[in-house]
Amino acid sequence: MRPELTDIKALTFDVFGTCVDFRGSIIRECRAFGKDKGLRVNWAKFVDAWRAGYRPAMDRVSRGELPWTKIDVLHRMILDELLEKFGLGRLTEEERVHLNRAWHRLKPWPDTVRGLKRLKKRYIIATLSNGNVALLTNMAKHAGLPWDCIFSAETFHHYKPDAETYLGAAEMLDLKPAEVMMVAAHKHDLRAAAASGLKTAFVRRPHEYGRNKGADLVDDPAFTINADDFNDLADQLDC
Repeated sequence: MRPELTDIKALTFDVFGTCVDFRGSIIRECRAFGKDKGLRVNWAKFVDAWRAGYRPAMDRVSRGELPWTKIDVLHRMILDELLEKFGLGRLTEEERVHLNRAWHRLKPWPDTVRGLKRLKKRYIIATLSNGNVALLTNMAKHAGLPWDCIFSAETFHHYKPDAETYLGAAEMLDLKPAEVMMVAAHKHDLRAAAASGLKTAFVRRPHEYGRNKGADLVDDPAFTINADDFNDLADQLDC
């Protein structure tokens, strides 16, 4: 193993897009819902618009325009606006709750569970996600994600890329930042983690935004590891 990897004791993982296929999962759920209800909607466009509201909503919290608000609530705020725009304003409260909780039922990428189980044999593995604790816990049960612990922006009342999230996870594990490796498919997340002193692993997810659409797949030598998937990451960490 490379010398710079020997001090790592824990891996923290971004979840949406890195561990689970959020887009494909929610499109499938929405299509099934629409078929059951007899609704004719471009669900891919709907889901892309739903996800597009994610960062702006968190930014409103970070700027203090909203008090601390967990992701489930932000997702619901965005959903209610979209339902009106897509002509679905007549949906009941029960139906809205069901759709919003689709984020709790996301499916993992094919390599995720096996890769995590390999990594877990050697390291503490934990989420470090903007998703709230209930969402991440329910998702883990649904998808079979074998986390040792769950850290969330909700834990620290700060959304990534605020330093409080990365440093907070290291502190809660009683580790130095350099003893923690942040794993993500998103380079802005990793750059923020590196600025807080964490090691970094970039994992390519070519289908995060649809088949070969928009994902950044280029290795970056600034990251500690660049990997094709979680099994490649496990190979590089001798797991």
